[in-house]
Amino acid sequence: MGGALLDHWMSGGENFTIVDPMLEQAPDNVRLVKDRAAIADDRFDTIIVAIKPQMIDDVLPDYAANLGDDGYVLSIAAGASAARLKKAMGGAPVVRVMPNLPAAVGKGTSGVLAGPDVSEAQASHAMEMMQRTGTAIAVESEDMLDRATAVAGSGPGYVFEIARAYVAAAEELGFAPDQARALVLGTMEGTIAMALANPDTALEDLRNSVTSKGGTTAAGLDALNGDGGLSDTLSATLQSAYDRAVELR
Repeated sequence: MGGALLDHWMSGGENFTIVDPMLEQAPDNVRLVKDRAAIADDRFDTIIVAIKPQMIDDVLPDYAANLGDDGYVLSIAAGASAARLKKAMGGAPVVRVMPNLPAAVGKGTSGVLAGPDVSEAQASHAMEMMQRTGTAIAVESEDMLDRATAVAGSGPGYVFEIARAYVAAAEELGFAPDQARALVLGTMEGTIAMALANPDTALEDLRNSVTSKGGTTAAGLDALNGDGGLSDTLSATLQSAYDRAVELR
């Protein structure tokens, strides 16, 4: 995920340094070093935490001295609280981010949580960084970041599964797999684009605009969610993901 985000972060003109003992090649204009010793005397405006949560307590304290006086920590480490990160980084301000997979193509949706001692300038910079990767939503607490994880962080999995089932149903109607995929993904892409182009129009109103009484869409919608089953399933999906996020804190 760090690499996917970096591709879009670089559009802002900052200079980036990666510390990674395993990475063999970095993007153009990005400095790559194998260990912290290579940057021992360097100071940075932002230190980005893109490591596994179980590594934080062992790895991060060594980098506390590398953060500039007005610097802050930007973390994409899932499940690592701002308090834990702050402690590991010697009391530095922390902004936590929960991105999702479409950030890899610049269409991500991220929840952004600024810790209590993050300055307005630092929070603004973090938000602008994430907006380079797609949509960014500011949240007010660790709990709301867990809820954002349930909705957006895990969301691509739900959408891929819905698309998979939709394509399978189209194949059952007689379309070849490539035709079914094109019909379904094209329909989903166009519909979402239409919703985004009409932000002041309720989704219910958009749905109704393509639904004629007694027509094919009405028949399909009745089968899809006439009994509220789809709504209940989606509610249970988000609740289950949120409950698991809480367990993993």
